[in-house]
Amino acid sequence: MNSLHRLAEAIILSLQEYINQRGFRALIHFELEGCYQKPANKTVDYKRVNKELLSLGIDGEVVAEFWSNQWEYVSLFNGQSPLKEAQNLHRAIYFLPKIFAEQGISKTLIKPVVWAGDQGKLALGCKNIFSGDNRSVHIPNAIQINVSVQDLLGNNLLVSGNFGERLQQCFLHTSLANSLIYLPEEEAFERLVLKSKYGLAEELCSPVDISGGHQGSIALYRDIGKHNQEMGVEPLLYDDKNNVILSQRNWHKTARIEHRLGASSEHYNPYLNVVFALLNVIDALDDVNMSISQQNKDYGQLPSSLHDTASNLGAISLFVKNDWFSRSIDKALSATSFNIENTTGYTAGQLLQRHYLIQFQTPSIVT
Repeated sequence: MNSLHRLAEAIILSLQEYINQRGFRALIHFELEGCYQKPANKTVDYKRVNKELLSLGIDGEVVAEFWSNQWEYVSLFNGQSPLKEAQNLHRAIYFLPKIFAEQGISKTLIKPVVWAGDQGKLALGCKNIFSGDNRSVHIPNAIQINVSVQDLLGNNLLVSGNFGERLQQCFLHTSLANSLIYLPEEEAFERLVLKSKYGLAEELCSPVDISGGHQGSIALYRDIGKHNQEMGVEPLLYDDKNNVILSQRNWHKTARIEHRLGASSEHYNPYLNVVFALLNVIDALDDVNMSISQQNKDYGQLPSSLHDTASNLGAISLFVKNDWFSRSIDKALSATSFNIENTTGYTAGQLLQRHYLIQFQTPSIVT
């Protein structure tokens, strides 16, 4: 484990402690999309994949996704802490290529865009019927983080009152300056413009901006979801053809914030994103008088690159120039038992931010 992960784990433990001292518990779950390349005669046995994830102690499973050869890793609701959830995803990103390779998969793609990964064009006016046009579709792959908060009795704070709106508002305000955390490579920004740049608006539903409501890129889900579907429907009974014939609805259990801006990437650091999520939870818990008006609110345009352009700052500069991340860490840690050896002269928050930025530095050329 490198120094970045050790420090991030220690900080997550203390942020959990801070939230627990307040009488609450944060729940965080990830979803990760990817693709694979395989010989024509090979099929993937997802049951076997999930059995191996279980044997590794990873609280997640893999299912087939919409596009050809696309898969999704989905976190299981096993009551894991935010730290364990970060560890789950970190290990899944490492092990899944090896697990797929055991089944003859030639390459596992954990990347923001799989270029020409499938073919097809939706028929005019249809959402699930394809025309005869076999043009290439560039597949966007996302990392999604879902966040909710419970009290000590297990009640979900997002169900009633305005806590859900406050938490959503926190994410809406902090996501621009911290986009480097969830958009960690250059291709991640290509994912944001696939619909407009390649005429795939009808075929893709990936987000393009920072937006709220229940259908935006940072969505608040209560009783209805992104597609206005009922949330929290749990099958209870199936017929002999595996069709659901009896179900119950418990949307209180599934009410959450879905942050859908993240891009799938081997460079993605789930520990940093968990820190980011917990800091927003703390802000929402501590600022009970927060204004939650979102009407016609502009949360800023996402950067178009890691690097600065002639007209806009890149994700790296935005992260460097904003001190909310490091300052919020240090404020929360001061109220906990956090104690880690540090002789650098930087605070823990500053140190974590600096450690993360190292991977984006241009290597020096020695002649």
